[in-house]
This record gives sequence, C-alpha cells and structure tokens, in this order.
Amino acid sequence: MKTTFLFGVAALFAILVISCKQGESPQEEAALSEKTSADESMKNVLSSNAAVQNPDDKRKFIQKADIKFKVKNVAQSTYKIENAVNKFGGIVTNTDLQSHLTGKKQTKISADSTLQTIKYSVENNIILRIPNTKLDTVIKSIAKEIDYLDFRVIKADDVSLQLLAADLSQQRLSDHTKRLQNDIDQKGKKLNDIADAENDVLNKKQQSENAKIQNLAMRDQIAYSTITLAIYQNETIKQELVAIEKDNQAYGNFGLEILDGLKTGWSILASIIAFVVQLWSIILLALLGIFIYRKFLKSVKPV
Repeated sequence: MKTTFLFGVAALFAILVISCKQGESPQEEAALSEKTSADESMKNVLSSNAAVQNPDDKRKFIQKADIKFKVKNVAQSTYKIENAVNKFGGIVTNTDLQSHLTGKKQTKISADSTLQTIKYSVENNIILRIPNTKLDTVIKSIAKEIDYLDFRVIKADDVSLQLLAADLSQQRLSDHTKRLQNDIDQKGKKLNDIADAENDVLNKKQQSENAKIQNLAMRDQIAYSTITLAIYQNETIKQELVAIEKDNQAYGNFGLEILDGLKTGWSILASIIAFVVQLWSIILLALLGIFIYRKFLKSVKPV
C-alpha cells in the first residue's frame, strides 16, 4: 500500500513538471516569433523610396537621413553600426559618446562602508557618410539595433539643375579668364593698363576656383549620403560599496555590534524565507500526500 502511495505521488510530480515545460514552450516560440516580426516591421518603417538610388536615373540627388532611437546598450550598438558602415564602404565622420549623471546618493550601511548609488544616462550622436547606392541597405542594417524609434526623416533633394548651373558657371568664368589673359599678352602696352588687367584676371580666377570648389562639394554630397543618428538607452543604476573611516564615536562599539547583529539576523531570515518559497511545489506535494494518507490510506486495514 505504501508503494502504491509513493508511486502516485511521483506520478503527480512528473505530470506537474511536464505541464510546466509544455506551458513555457509555446510562450517562448510566440516571443521569438513576435521579435522576428518586430524586426522585419522596423526594417520596413526605416526603409523609404527616398533612400533608394536608381542607377539608370540621370537626375542627381543629395540624400540625407535623420534618425533618433533607443537601444539596449549604446556602446555595443555604436560598435555594430560602425562595423556596418565600414562593411558597405562608408565612413564615420563624427561620434560623440557621453554619459550624463542624473542622480547620486550615498547610504551609510555600517561604520566603515557606504553604499554609493549612481544614476546616469548614455547617448551618442553619430554622423555617417554612405555611398548613395548603399543608403537604404545601411539604414536597414541599423534597424536591427532599434528598441524604440523616436523619429526618422529621409530627404532626397534633386540638384540636377543646380549641378548643371555650377558646371556652366565654372566653364564661363574659365573661358573669360583665358580671354583676358590673351588680351593682356597681345594688346597690353602701358604698365598701368597691364596691372589693372592682371588684377581683373586674378579676380576671375578666384571666382572660377570658388565655383569649382562648390561644384566638387555638391558632387561629393551626391556621391555620399549623410546619416545623422541620435541613440540613447534607458537610465542605468550603478551601486558600489565604498570604504570609509570608522566613526566609533558616533555609534559606539556596543551599539555598532547590535546594529550589525540585527542586520545579519535579518539577512539570514530573508534567505530562509526565500529558500522556503522556492520549494513551494515540494511542500504542496508533501501536504497533499499527508492529506491523502490520513484521509484514505490510514483508514484501510491490512487484510
């Protein structure tokens, strides 16, 4: 009879364990599926036609993206973003990783130690230059790090006519400078006339060089898109024990011993309570077994 009772208790315990495992498995699968779906959704949110450059399009665009989002860990996400940028041929032109102290508290827990609690936030402002054909790819890669999206702004300005105007202006100034130089060489007679003409040529050359620089700067903005990122994480709390000089006059040796004894006793009691709570299932089964034994099995007389 005792063997039957023990077998029944063991079977009941096994059923409870199997049920718990089966109950957790669908939740884990659902959480994994939900995370995958969220990642794909975030990629779609960040993606934009403004970030896609058609290689067959004759027009020229200056593309810019401004994105702000929260991440799990700013430092780790920064490294991953920088690696993705390097992978696709881009460069990081600026990164400003900073921690800002939001709160500080010191709690004296004994005569020779203090618990220091620090609250701080971490953020980073990053500027990236990406080949225009890889802008959408890099943005989708960055989306993997997003925990919460504040905003994303993507602009594509058509500068085809501005680029054409810059080319024509540069060519016009260059031709005019050449003509002035030829006139000086062929027709210049008086020293004063030559000096004035040379000054005019110098001014035209400066204008031509400025136009060339502006033209090159515009072409650089077309070739490399700019991404400005502002990333941050949740407020972090750090606690650390700091040793301090003993202050026996404030507490007294006897009072300090009593205080330490109370704290040690409470710590032991809390550990015992936590251990008992973790064994609730075994205690429940034991109580159930005692109840079944007293209710049914004890009253059965052996034949």
